[in-house]
Amino acid sequence: MDITKFYTQDEVVKLTQNLVRIPSHKDVPGREKKVSDFIYRFCKENGLEAELKSVDGERNNVYIYLSGTGTGSTLILNGHTDTVPPYEMIVDPYKAEIRDGFIWGRGTNDMKGAVACMIMSTLALKRSGVKLSGDIIVAAVIGEEEESEGTEDLVLSGIKADGAIVGEPSNYEYAIGHRGLEWLEVLFTGKTAHGGVPNEGINAISKAADFIKVVESDIIPKLEIRYNEYMGPSVMNFGRIEGGTQPSTVADRCSLKIDRRYIVGETVESVLKEYQDVFDHIKSYDSQFQAELIRMDSGQMKQFDHIYHYTDPDTKIVKTVEKILQGHLNYKPEITRKRGWTDAATLSYYGKIPTVITGPGNISYSHKKDERIPVIDLYNYVKIYSEIAMEFCG
Repeated sequence: MDITKFYTQDEVVKLTQNLVRIPSHKDVPGREKKVSDFIYRFCKENGLEAELKSVDGERNNVYIYLSGTGTGSTLILNGHTDTVPPYEMIVDPYKAEIRDGFIWGRGTNDMKGAVACMIMSTLALKRSGVKLSGDIIVAAVIGEEEESEGTEDLVLSGIKADGAIVGEPSNYEYAIGHRGLEWLEVLFTGKTAHGGVPNEGINAISKAADFIKVVESDIIPKLEIRYNEYMGPSVMNFGRIEGGTQPSTVADRCSLKIDRRYIVGETVESVLKEYQDVFDHIKSYDSQFQAELIRMDSGQMKQFDHIYHYTDPDTKIVKTVEKILQGHLNYKPEITRKRGWTDAATLSYYGKIPTVITGPGNISYSHKKDERIPVIDLYNYVKIYSEIAMEFCG
């Protein structure tokens, strides 16, 4: 069946524009409320079964259902309705202007374009009259850019499915794995003293420098040899350091913030233990060393960890996505191994739902001052999602 007979490019473009024109980042009152309300109304006006599910007060997930006969596989299409703030964008973030073959604005690429494609593919399938054997559930979720509470709530609700797709921008590639994420802060404590008599104090900045040196010699070389075929290497980054008050005072406090990305075979506990082992090592020769390791609130979910994502390449959803993309491209699609953290991890690890990441757009446009998405990608991914659903659900 040619699903393109049941939707138009203008329809998916207009839907994307309408979603982008509703700001839904963390600094907006109500955050995702207005965009969720819009999606719900759109579905009702177009005859799609939908519900609003409160996750955090007036912040709602939207669930859209296309029921099958009950004899096939159930597919979740997952996309987040929040965005990062506009920051210093060089285009109007909410005009959703079409220019040079792109829609420009905040959230076009990450990932309201994908949400529009998921909704439109469900609507096209409904219009076509095709009866699927399995169900489709579109989950337009809140909060992925912050605490991922939308997909966390979906999994905690006990959702069951045979496969899922997360629509992060993929440039016609797909991902079946990515690293887990921990944001850590190390607080070093010293003793203040006048800069003229520094030996009377304990310099927390110097203690931080010693810690960095030991981490670079003891931990980083170990990370470089830890590698997963679908995630890449285990890595870490020193992202921010702050300490002291002024040049003439010995610093009694210093903060060091770390981004740590880990792979299969590592756990949150093992990650934390490696840094604690460094503390213990330094204390063995420096009795004045005092440091505390803190998991940063801004890097935490409400109940789950930002665990790694992995789906076996031989599962049905992976084979289906690969087949449909190959049919569209006329060559075998690439597996991308350089993704940041996504909601796919929550679905695959905690929800036990095999999950693949693929969506319209290119990750290089995400969070940028000139964020944009190719119009043709929107049209194509309605077809791709629809064909994945027909193949997977039966």
